[in-house]
Amino acid sequence: MINFLNLKEINNKYEKELLAACERVIKSGWYIQGEELSAFESEFAGYCGAEHAIGVANGLDALILVLRAWKEMGKLKDNDKVMVPANTYIASVMAITQNNLVPVLVEPDSQTFNLTYQGLVESWEEGVKAIVPVHLYGQISPMPEILKFAREKELLVLEDSAQAHGASISGKKTGTWGDAAGFSFYPGKNLGALGDAGMITTNDAELAQVVKALRNYGSHKKYENIYIGYNSRLDEIQAAMLRVKLAYLDHETALRKAIANKYLTQINNPLVELPLVEAGEGHVWHLFVVQTNNRAELQSHLSSRGIQTLIHYPLPPHKQKAYEYLNHLSLPVTESIHNRVISLPMDPNMSEEEIAEVINAVNDFQL
Repeated sequence: MINFLNLKEINNKYEKELLAACERVIKSGWYIQGEELSAFESEFAGYCGAEHAIGVANGLDALILVLRAWKEMGKLKDNDKVMVPANTYIASVMAITQNNLVPVLVEPDSQTFNLTYQGLVESWEEGVKAIVPVHLYGQISPMPEILKFAREKELLVLEDSAQAHGASISGKKTGTWGDAAGFSFYPGKNLGALGDAGMITTNDAELAQVVKALRNYGSHKKYENIYIGYNSRLDEIQAAMLRVKLAYLDHETALRKAIANKYLTQINNPLVELPLVEAGEGHVWHLFVVQTNNRAELQSHLSSRGIQTLIHYPLPPHKQKAYEYLNHLSLPVTESIHNRVISLPMDPNMSEEEIAEVINAVNDFQL
């Protein structure tokens, strides 16, 4: 069986260091907002090239807290509109609606899966105050043109970098293009914790200070609360383990790129559409997502060959029961993507034989 992603094997490589990190925290006697978190925040900010990094409980909270902070700072207010790609994971939309803001769903590019300048122009509405570009599947959005649009319209930009740790354009990494960014360290991410964890990066010192309070019950000083805040803190053990894994992130990314390059150059089945790569070496390949008009048949075929695949994602946010009031929307590009996408195994521990087996199985697929 070729697993889609074997987290046990990924973490086994660093077992001794991870156990040592846990032991270090246990023996410290300090488990929330201590030295490990401070060190990881500093190291992750340095990795991204950002001035500030603020650890939070998960990737969704990272997005929620930035938008909430902008409301506290007077930059957003209830019912302001926020543009977001329609084909994203639902968390990107939830962060908007949980702040009493209004999502404006934008059709993405059908091959890169990300926002474009033209798509933003076509979806523009009065009342929009921010954009949430999502660097989907590990490919950074075309940030220069998105920022051009944002400057023209005087919009805030919040990068959803949950799937794109280290992704870049011309060496400039995600987390430093927009006014702020939210990262997820969910275990299956390229930089994955052994539980839930998230991070906010920004170069805005005021925003960083507001977020630090909001994540901690709205407080900078114990028992003095200046905001109605949240309990959303990245704990010491997760921070310590993420410090271990951050040191290996570029190596893991290189392994993913090597697998993706083999897929891109050796899969040649006309029934399968390969992803379009715009960012080149800047794509970090969180997922390798192909499209086909025969998804069920391809998935069944690969399963019969012992190859596990997943679908990211079977149902777009505007067709979910949670957003029934959006169910009437017609977004044909997004709906086609969700009906056609299938993700091939992308595990940095795959052997050359396993990679070849996936390629051969995809190429052997026929109706």
